[in-house]
Parts: sequence; C-alpha cells; structure tokens
Amino acid sequence: MGIDGDKLLNSARERPDQTEFYMPSPAGYRPGQCKYVVVLGTVMSGLGKGIFSSSLAKCLQDKGLSVAPIKLEGYLNVDSGTLNPYRHGEVFVLDDGTECDMDLGTYERMLDQDLSRLNFCTSGQIYRRVLDRERTGGYLGRDVQMIPHVTGEVMNRLRELAVASQADVVFVEIGGTVGDVENAYYIEAMRQLAFEEGEHSVCFVALTYVLEPNILGEQKSKAAQLGIRQLMECGIQPHIIACRAENPVTKQVREKIALFSNVPMERVFSMHDCESVYLIPDMLRAAGYDRAVIERLKLEERVDAEEERRRREVWSDYTRRLKSVARHVTVGITGKYTAVRDAYASIIKALEHAGVHLGVKVHLSWIDTTEVTDETAAQCLAQVHGMIVPGAFGTRGAEGKIACLKHARSTGLPCLGICYGFQMAVIEFARNVCAMEGANSDEIDPDCRYPVITLLPEQKKIEGLGGTMRLGGHNVVVREGTLAYRMFGPQVRLRFRHRYEVEPRYIAPLEAAGMIFSGRSPHAEIMHLLELSQNVHPYYFATQAHPELTSRPMSPQPMFLGLVYAALKRAYPDYDAPLDYRPATETQREISVAES
Repeated sequence: MGIDGDKLLNSARERPDQTEFYMPSPAGYRPGQCKYVVVLGTVMSGLGKGIFSSSLAKCLQDKGLSVAPIKLEGYLNVDSGTLNPYRHGEVFVLDDGTECDMDLGTYERMLDQDLSRLNFCTSGQIYRRVLDRERTGGYLGRDVQMIPHVTGEVMNRLRELAVASQADVVFVEIGGTVGDVENAYYIEAMRQLAFEEGEHSVCFVALTYVLEPNILGEQKSKAAQLGIRQLMECGIQPHIIACRAENPVTKQVREKIALFSNVPMERVFSMHDCESVYLIPDMLRAAGYDRAVIERLKLEERVDAEEERRRREVWSDYTRRLKSVARHVTVGITGKYTAVRDAYASIIKALEHAGVHLGVKVHLSWIDTTEVTDETAAQCLAQVHGMIVPGAFGTRGAEGKIACLKHARSTGLPCLGICYGFQMAVIEFARNVCAMEGANSDEIDPDCRYPVITLLPEQKKIEGLGGTMRLGGHNVVVREGTLAYRMFGPQVRLRFRHRYEVEPRYIAPLEAAGMIFSGRSPHAEIMHLLELSQNVHPYYFATQAHPELTSRPMSPQPMFLGLVYAALKRAYPDYDAPLDYRPATETQREISVAES
C-alpha cells in the first residue's frame, strides 16, 4: 500500500513546527497527479542521457500524453552562461533568456517545444533559493539542513514545473553520474520524491554502459553491474535499465545485469549506436521502453492510440527521408572551438534538418581559424561547397574568420555568419569594400580607427558577466524586397546572445557600398540581419542572432535551408529544384500524411 501524499502534504503545511516532513509545493499541486520519469547515469558521463530521455519523452508524447523535461545540473554556477565551450559544449539559450545546458536544445528539437527557466536547474539555483528563504525567516526558526530542506527545494522545482506545464509526465534528467559528490542530494531528493508521491508515481531509469574492449572481443558488464549497485545503495531501485554500447547488447550480458539489479530481463534493454539521434525513438518503441514506462506508471487510460498512429506516420516519413539521401555536400565550420564538436551541437543539427528537407547529406569540414590567413584561406576552403562562421567571443581566431569571409564574398562561396560571424562580416566588408583600413570591433581593438562594431549602449554600465548579455527571443522587423523577407515575411522572432552591435554611424556608408541590412530591432537602431544582393552573390547572409537554436526536424531554420540549398547548387550545377524557405509545419505534415 502506498502512502497518502495528500495527508503528508497537509500535515507539512498545517503544522510545520511539529512535523519532520517538509513538502514545499506550489498552489494547486496534488501528489500523484503528475507522474515522473527519472533518468540517471552510471559508469561514465557523456552516454547521451539527454538524447535518451528526450527520445523516451517523445515516445510518450506521441501517445497523446503531455510531457515536460527538466535537467538537474550539479555544478554551482547559477546558469551555463559563463561556461567555456571546451569544458561543457555549447551554451543553449531559451526564448526567455535562460542560458542553459545543450541538452535543453535536444529536448526542444525532439519534442518541438519552447522551454523556459522552469526546465533547467543547477545546484547554484537550489542553494540560492534555500539561503534566500533562510535569510527571510522562511523556515520558521528551524535549522536548515540538506535533508529535508535542500532536497525539498529540489522536489519543489519539479512540482512547480508540473503545475505550470500541466504535464502528464515530467522527465527528470540528472547530469553527470551516480557517485558524483555534487549529485548525491539530487539522488536523495528523487528517493524522497518516490516516497512522497506514492506508488506508481515515479519510474527510475538507469542508463549504463557496457564495455567492449577490442583486445577482448566480447562485451563486459562488470562496470555496469557496479554502477547500478551504487545506485541501489542510494536507496533507488531502478525499474528500467538502458544499456549503452557500440553494438547491440547480447542476451547473456543483459541476463547478468538483470540478475545483479533485481530488474526483470524484459526491462533490461540494449541502446546501441545508430546513425542519427532521430532514429532513437523508433529504436525505443521497437524494444518496448514506452510500454514499460506506461505499465510502471499506470498510464494506460491516458494513451490515445489514434494520435500515436498519426504522429508515428509523420515521424516515420521524416526518418525515411533521413536515410534515403541522394546527394552530398560539404560545409565548412570556420571557428576556434573545432576540437570540441559539442561547441557547435545546434549548428550540426540545424544543418541535418535542412539536409533532410532537401534530400542531401551534409558533411562537415572543421576549419580552425586560429591558423587561417588571407594567403591560406583559399586552400582551407577548397573542398567545401559552403561555409558557416559561428558565434564566439574574444580575439583568438578573429582574423582567420575575416579571411574566410573575404574569400567567400569574393569567390561566390555560399556563406552564413552567426552572431560573432555577423560582426566579422561587417568588419571584412568595411575593410575591403568601404576602404576603412583597420576597421574592427571594440572587443578586439578598443583603439581602432573605424570601430564598426561596438558595445551595446545598455552593456556599457554592466560590470558582471553572468546573465548580463542581450539574451533570449526578440522580434526582428524585416525589410521588404530582400532575401530575408522571402524567408520570414515582415517579422520574425529570433534568439540572441550578444553584447556588441553594428555602430549606427557606419550603417549608411556600409549600405551605400552594397551591404543590405535586411532585419533590425523594432525598438532601436540595432541591425540583426545582413545580406548581399543575389545578383552579386548566390548566398551571403549573416545574423546577429543564433538561428540554430530554433531549428527543428520538421521545420528547418530558413537561413540554414538557404545555405544548404546554395551549397547544393554549387556542388551540382544542374540542380534547379525551387526552394520553399518556409516549409510545412509539423501539423501541416500530419494533415498531409493523413490525407495520403
């Protein structure tokens, strides 16, 4: 028999000074109404918990259930904004301006949802809320402890998301692995959550790793067994085990893991490598992950079989196109973090989305701009059909990016500049077309003669770094008669993360020389989009925004569509299919598939 969560909650609320239970929760919350799937990692980090969790969430979403993800990070940073891409991959920015972990991008793309600050939590946020509450007397004189107050705050965050999203199931991903010191209180909070919410309210999924050393030629499960045992020592009995491996995990290995974990053999699954993350939902469905979660959480009555059939047909249409590409192009990524592919995770996915839509496989060429010069740019870009100059900060690699942009502009190589790449495109054009010798950015050379890129006015009074940039979604007014207008119409909403802008006094001379600023802020003279006329260049486009953050499998971002299309025409001169910059939405695709 499960506990009565409502009775516990009422006791904690009515007589907080006479009970050991501490259950902070938002108004309207009822224990057991929302279900939780908790995904934890063992053995090692980097196994793809975010990809797995988002794929499993999509399987339930396709069944007609509403889902909401949350990522719990152990580090003490308040957000991901100050993290170096070399250490933690890209910083993903949500529409509300939250700077968060790249896994939030995986959730947005897989679930086709715009997430918010409620979907991301760090230890820094948890401790800040606890300490702020203590300073204002919020604990009624009690000594504030890790249990129940800090763990209670973790559960409070999950419950806030449950109420705000009205989700049937909240997916909780805990970063890192079991055994990490900073994760201990998160794991304890999940144990308490299962106790307080009652039977069949929480499903624990352990993602583990099965080793397959080349020297042995067989799979070894001991590390997986020990990792799961460590989880059980924390008081958590997994209900499902997902075994990551390079190749399908053998029946013998799964039997060993089942024996040592008390998990039935039919709920120990193989999750081996596949060509694309967008094939994983079908892999999970075929293995029975979704059925196992539904059974554990007693959600059978909420499943909509007709909705599932319709949504699976749409997704299957996408994966069929993903696997049946007929052409190939190469796009160069000209950046300074090229040694860490995760630094450009969303760009990689945006190119994949555009490629699937156009029936082309996009191969990537990684070009470190710290070594590129005007003399070597042509050689570095000789084998690519298009290039991207991605976002960055600081001076390292800047001149190499400018050299690449000069080559692309002067030779007709399709090019897309993103954020810092937008700024470098302005600098290159000012130097080599407008004859502004030494033109630069205040960030790179504060004493340059032509500071065509300068600090945003509101940034000049800011001293701190964390969360102080121009962040999140902003509307952009688009100039009629431009390529941008063909892409978006009169207005578009894009996501930003920057401190610098085009210096307003140089806008007129730049435009007089042929640069087209086709998108700007509706409230200030801040340039957001630039392009060259297609009469002089097949595709030369740049944006101060980060368009990669809003690309989705079913609705590829138009700027990436334009780049891949131009690259395709460069690689295959006889290719003449027209391009629709605004492809059908997922809903329109569902209608089309249903009609066919």
